[in-house]
This record gives sequence, C-alpha cells and structure tokens, in this order.
Amino acid sequence: MREMDVVVIGAGQAGLSGAYHLRRAGLEPGRDFVVLDHAPRPGGAWQFRWPSLTYGKVHGMHALPGMELTGAAAGRPSSEVIGEYFAAYEDAFGLRVHRPVDVAAVREGDGGRLLVETSEGGFATRTLINATGTWDRPFWPRYPGHEVFRGRQLHTADYPGPGAFTGQRVVVVGGGASGTQHLMEIAEVAARTTWVTRRPPVFREGPFDEEAGREAVAMVEERVRLGLAPRSVVSVTGLPLNDAVRAARAKGVLDRLPMFDRLTEHGVAWDDGRSVEADAIVWATGFRPVVGHLAPLRLREAGGGIRLDGTRAVRDERVHLVGYGPSASTIGANRAGRAAVREIVRLLEREPAGV
Repeated sequence: MREMDVVVIGAGQAGLSGAYHLRRAGLEPGRDFVVLDHAPRPGGAWQFRWPSLTYGKVHGMHALPGMELTGAAAGRPSSEVIGEYFAAYEDAFGLRVHRPVDVAAVREGDGGRLLVETSEGGFATRTLINATGTWDRPFWPRYPGHEVFRGRQLHTADYPGPGAFTGQRVVVVGGGASGTQHLMEIAEVAARTTWVTRRPPVFREGPFDEEAGREAVAMVEERVRLGLAPRSVVSVTGLPLNDAVRAARAKGVLDRLPMFDRLTEHGVAWDDGRSVEADAIVWATGFRPVVGHLAPLRLREAGGGIRLDGTRAVRDERVHLVGYGPSASTIGANRAGRAAVREIVRLLEREPAGV
C-alpha cells in the first residue's frame, strides 16, 4: 500500500492539467502524488481517434497549461499530433505517468484516507482528482429492432474511417461534430448516406475560440450544480459552419431526417411509413462519464449525476472531478485542473498528514 497526498486518475487533458498544477504547487510526482492512466500510451482519448480526423479538423483543441502546441501540420492525424504533444508534455514536466493501470474502485480507507484499488496495487490517498473522461463509455441508444438488423452497427468509438463503407448504404445517427464529420467523409465513398438526428441541427457562424468555449462551459454548469447527469459541452456549442460544411449542405449531404422509430432487418423505418435500406448504421451518439469506480463512495445524487461545487464533489470534499460536465472540454479541463489543485492544497494544509 503506497501512501500519497493526491492520486490523479486519468492522463488526458484534464488529468495532465491537474498534474501540472500540483507540481507548480510544490508537490512531487512519485512522492506526493501519482498519475494513473489505463491507456497504453500518452494522448488521452485522442490516441483512439480515427485516422481521417486530421489535426485541422479538430473541434476546439486548446494547449495544455505551460506549453503550447506549435508547428503541427493540419493534415496529420490528430491522434498522432496530440499523442506526441502529450508525451512531450509529460516528459517536460516530469509527470511520470503510470500506465497502463486499471482502477477498479475507490472506497473509504483507514485514517480518513481514500483507498484506490488498481491493477498496480493499492494507493492510500488523502485526496483524489478524477479525470477519467468519457471515451470508455460510449452511449448506444436502444431502439426496437436493434437485434434484428442484419447489417453492421458501430459507434464513434469504433469508427475506422470512411474506407470501410465504400459502396455501401450508410445511416449516420447523431447531430454532433463527430456525426457530421463521419457523414461528410463517408458520403465521398458510399453508395448513399442518410443523416438522422433527434433534434434539428444548429449551425454556428464564427470560430470556436476561448470566449465561445467559456460560454459553452457556463451553459453546462447549472446541471452539475443540481446533481443532474451532465450534458457534454459540445452539445451546446452548435456545429461550426465552415467551408466544408457549406459545401456538404449544398450537395444535400447534410439534409437531415428526424430520428427513426425502429430498425428492421434491412434498414430503419418510421411510424409514418417511411423506410431507408442500409448496409451499416454509425451511431455518433456520444459518451457518458466514466465514474463507476467511484460508486463505493456514494457520490451520486437522485438526479443521476455527481453534484459539484466547482470541481469538488459536494458529498466528499476529498474528491475532485475534472473533465466532467462543464470541464469536459479542452478549455474547461485546463481551468478545472487549476481550480481543483487550489482547493486540494488548502485541504492538505488544513489537515496535515497523520492528523
């Protein structure tokens, strides 16, 4: 059992931001805090993105604190660009991330410490920064007929790129950035594409800059304060109306249909009698927060979410969630990492080890 002042779970944008600010506050990696990451290499969720998502197509990537991302070629896969950047960042600040490490549970330990149970053994920690993100929990909505469809169904988390759909009839489900990106590139090689969304898409003029990011974060914060399940920040920003989107709209690629009512053996159907045949359905339907390992701490509210005051879990001041709800964006993650460390340092100073 190793004792720490802080355990950081996750080494994506939010986790690395937290680790950076812990170092700035005078805590040492390996002695005072440890960063645990279940991924095989640096890059957070970015390392799993599909090859055709190049850096130039990324929706609002902002640099980690203390080190800019410079000189990246727009045509390179984002998984490579950001993976290399995160690796260089970890080295530059000596963060010594432990990977791959799976965290099974966080529960109450002895002496007021939290016990973090992992594939690398146990850690007894005074405080916790949870930065596990959402990538490992893709959301698959269930519609009647899901099990009878004879074609291929896959989620954004498994999306291999457009080449896998050459000559096929493809239904893309989802009105977010991933859905439109999938749709536009699949349309270049598919026999036919159909786009369906629950709500009419909203297209946004202008750049997704830092000010726009802050406004989006503010729109999500209220749900988290109320203990409701958080919505993603991307869900409230709208879709960027760039040249590629304008061209796709002009071609009819982004002509949207309302959500279908059921799947059939050979496609999808609506209760009004309409139907579309399909060889594949791509579910670009988002992700949910990965917080199951925190279940023993009983942090959830009746509304289904974990209520936060800033980044601090209202039910346990030792636990901070970053990359959750309003901080589930690159801008929000940076701010949350700094805010969490500021409160953690106050707690550690208020309650010295062994007291």
